[in-house]
Amino acid sequence: MASDTMALEEFPDSHAITVNDDATDKTAHDLTPVFDVPVNISAVLGKAHMSVAQLLKLNRGSVLELDRKVGEAIDIFVNNRLVARGEVVVVEDRLGVTMTEIIKTEDSGA
Repeated sequence: MASDTMALEEFPDSHAITVNDDATDKTAHDLTPVFDVPVNISAVLGKAHMSVAQLLKLNRGSVLELDRKVGEAIDIFVNNRLVARGEVVVVEDRLGVTMTEIIKTEDSGA
């Protein structure tokens, strides 16, 4: 499977990220130190509540009913923080997620 990532140098100037600062404008090159910081990404299809006894009865092939309906958006978390909603997609023989909505929180500007 081909990689869909691009090196920072491959981005055209029209895609530069500009962050307003009191002193100067910053570009994506200013973010270079954080590009290698690992993050934990989770795509949550749904949730279910059950007792430990019910959990222990689950076997291979068991069906677990979730609190979401088919086709309903899934939640995408980065470091346990909700950042987007999306849909499950199939890419070749693998499952993937496409983001359909970015979630902005009130404290995201801090």
